Amino acid sequence: MLAASTAIGIAGGAWAEDLEITHWWTSGGEAAAVAEFAKAFDATGNKWVDGAIAGSGNTARPIMISRITGGDPMAATQFNHGRQAEELVEAGLMRPITEVAEAEGWANAIAAPGLLESCTLDDELYCVPVNIHSWQWLWLSNKAYEEAGIPVPKNWAEFVASGPKLQEAGKVPLAMGKQPWQAAGAFKVLVLSLGGPELYTKVYDEKDSEVAAGADMIPIWQAADEMRKLAAGSNVQEWNQATNLVITGQAGGQIMGDWAQGEFQMANQVAGTDYTCLPGLGDQPYLSTAGDAIYFPLLSDDAKSAAQLELASVLFSSEAQLAFNAKKGSLPVRKDLDLAEANDCMRQGLDILAKGNIVADTDQLISPDTNTQIQDLMIQFVSDMNMTPEDAQARFAEIIADAD
Repeated sequence: MLAASTAIGIAGGAWAEDLEITHWWTSGGEAAAVAEFAKAFDATGNKWVDGAIAGSGNTARPIMISRITGGDPMAATQFNHGRQAEELVEAGLMRPITEVAEAEGWANAIAAPGLLESCTLDDELYCVPVNIHSWQWLWLSNKAYEEAGIPVPKNWAEFVASGPKLQEAGKVPLAMGKQPWQAAGAFKVLVLSLGGPELYTKVYDEKDSEVAAGADMIPIWQAADEMRKLAAGSNVQEWNQATNLVITGQAGGQIMGDWAQGEFQMANQVAGTDYTCLPGLGDQPYLSTAGDAIYFPLLSDDAKSAAQLELASVLFSSEAQLAFNAKKGSLPVRKDLDLAEANDCMRQGLDILAKGNIVADTDQLISPDTNTQIQDLMIQFVSDMNMTPEDAQARFAEIIADAD
């Protein structure tokens, strides 16, 4: 009923509005993906006014929050799932979109119900999940391994062992940018993929500082030490620059979320032929289910407020979900789509999702402040070889002890 009334309103021109949508989707694959959302929204008679902010979410989020709290809200904005928009919702600065979700049966269509739960406060829904992203991927360059004369690894241990041969061939074993979130993200991949879901849950969800300081975490920090040594020659800043090192065969691999796949697709590379993906680092077939969500700041303009609901409907629609996620490299949030064209890596991810081998992402489990502290620790650890794994583990345990 809502979709029908919306269509009537647009046909009459009453709701044809320009809406500014802010986001940090600026790499090649991301820009191609967001263009699909813009095309779908423009087809309603409204206009997507793109508010891309260069840099990562760490750069963009303070700008977005400042505008919303300062009385200059955009019509819609990207945040990651979790607690990034929690205070804005609690302050009454975000509008609920519950009526759209209920009218269109989102709860029955969602592939990962936890994503809708992350959007909900006091029984009201405040955001649209637009994809399912997971961090637990090792992307490998088939070209780099062919030129090094060694097989493509099948797990983390084989990848570590391949490092010397890659270096002899003039390759960087592990591509990693210098931004703190990349180091922290790679570390949490090690925790889940090498330590398993029980360890991951005890540390990030239960915030068990004794476990964080204990023997079960020692192998994780040893792996983190191996990780930083393999990445020592990776002199790039942005995540997509690191991905490009893998695409061009200058690096053996990269630990990065599945959004990296959008960059491989932009370069016309084929999964299983030009590059190989190892979910769970080839060890533990578990993925964290996080992703991007679109929130809707409260507006005083009734016409734009009505158009916000139309945008919410478009973002969750089957057509927009397929088009966006095919370019983004992520999994669609809907479980009722025809994914016959899914590539090898997407199929692996969908299989893991179907088996229920999933955990909540750390953004849903720890506060932004705790996340920032972990990021600061990990970029220091990766950058400073004088910092021992033992010292880093002790500091990490202190952060977990104070986490909220």
